Amino acid sequence: MTQQTQLPVPDEYQISYEAMPDRLAAVIDGVTLADTEKAVILHESYLTPSYYIPPDDVDFSLLKRSHTRTFCPFKGTATHWSLHSPNGVREDIAWSYENPLHAGIDVGGHICFYPKAIDEWIGNETFRAELSSAHQTEVRNNDLSDWVINEAWQATSATELTSMLAKRLTDTGMALIRLNIGIWTLHPQLIGLTYNWTKERDSVLVTNTPRGMLDSPAWLQSPVRFVSEGLGGVRQRLDVDNPEFQFPVMQELREAGGTDYVAMPLWFSDGQTNTLTLTSEHPDGFTVANLGQFYRALPVLGRLYEVHTVRDNTSVLLDTYLGKRTGQSVLNGLTQRGDGEDIHAVIWFCDLRGSSALADALPREEFLAELNRFFDAMGGAIEERGGEVLRFIGDAVLAIFPISDDNIKGRSSAAVGRTCFDALEAVRSAEARMAILNQELIEEGKAALGYGIGLHLGNVTYGNIGTESRLEFTVIGAAANEAARIESLCKVLDHPVLMSGDFARNCPEALRSLGKHALAGVAEEMEILTLPPRHN
Repeated sequence: MTQQTQLPVPDEYQISYEAMPDRLAAVIDGVTLADTEKAVILHESYLTPSYYIPPDDVDFSLLKRSHTRTFCPFKGTATHWSLHSPNGVREDIAWSYENPLHAGIDVGGHICFYPKAIDEWIGNETFRAELSSAHQTEVRNNDLSDWVINEAWQATSATELTSMLAKRLTDTGMALIRLNIGIWTLHPQLIGLTYNWTKERDSVLVTNTPRGMLDSPAWLQSPVRFVSEGLGGVRQRLDVDNPEFQFPVMQELREAGGTDYVAMPLWFSDGQTNTLTLTSEHPDGFTVANLGQFYRALPVLGRLYEVHTVRDNTSVLLDTYLGKRTGQSVLNGLTQRGDGEDIHAVIWFCDLRGSSALADALPREEFLAELNRFFDAMGGAIEERGGEVLRFIGDAVLAIFPISDDNIKGRSSAAVGRTCFDALEAVRSAEARMAILNQELIEEGKAALGYGIGLHLGNVTYGNIGTESRLEFTVIGAAANEAARIESLCKVLDHPVLMSGDFARNCPEALRSLGKHALAGVAEEMEILTLPPRHN
């Protein structure tokens, strides 16, 4: 086992205060909002000086707290202030730390104006100068921001990025026992994803957050909720007797050896507020240098997580709205009208019987709920046997089971037989699911649902059709039309499931012939078959 070489500890992130010896006044819209001889200058690594004015020297008559909260993991949560003057409202012109952490105590309650928000400064011009050499820190190669820019971009997923980040922090001396990234996502069943690294596990565990989680006590009593709702951040020593925050997770972290905890917002470019939390096991907790390096790198780190999240969201949404095979085809570049391929496939077409009467008899919400339960039964059966739902057409479902030889396109008899068998198994699963659904509906005092399923085997064109600006990825061709015509015979022949002769001849199971029948729009009659009778 090779000995790991620890990287040098990042340069110290410095923060210091000094009293400004001269007068400083801030004027907006001709109104002097602040006038003081007691300003405090904050010097912070990598940043220009900030000038904090005591509250007694600020005119609060035109200032109101805004909803904006930002968080510095060593100074605390910043409240922002907006100007409400006769000339209108100027949002977020200043900030203050009303309940500062240790490093912000010297400016607790003081107001700091954004320089660009001030029309005129009166007094000493020192604030316009560059940082003095005593407070300038050269950015070196071991700085976390440099690492994020030069190395972290190589991560191919949010999971890998989290693992790389944890390794970087621990390699540079941070006594980290837990790193947690919570990202809101776009998903039909999930509200978010959590990437969790622990020292004990030394790997990243990804967990899904279901939508119902937002009503749970675990969420309501979570620091992640506090941060996500824009209330600022959380910094809490875990080894104190009277902690400011009493979130249950902190007791869990304390028992795991944690001494210090910080939760801070991880913003995306659209304003989405995600959450990043760190837990230390060092006896002294996190230092300003630890958190300063991290705080400085956080905006760029947020953009990297955003890139991975947007790609993941895109893939999920394409899979959801187009289907897995179709969604990946679009994501891989099949986006132009006419893009596509000819495939050999089992085509599935089914619909809900009596849906027009059902829609008239039920309130809209109740009808849609029953329709979705029908789609769940059919779509679930199709997908569990490798089929793909292409379209929901009113109360109907169009799906395909592409023929493949070990994921390589092929039309061998074995591949065709396997696919026909899968489609037949999907039919049996759909029947079982519908039996369960109808029993539930009857128990709810509602009518059972009728349905028809048509299966056909043939060649179709699988690709993009539509207008130049509005496309749909689907299948077209005679076989697709014939599958719909076969399904329409279900009511006529009084059988819920019908198959074509082409399908039956390639299916490894024996089916019962119902003879030849004419299909609307099809020149020649086609042999139609159904499932054999069940033997009890």
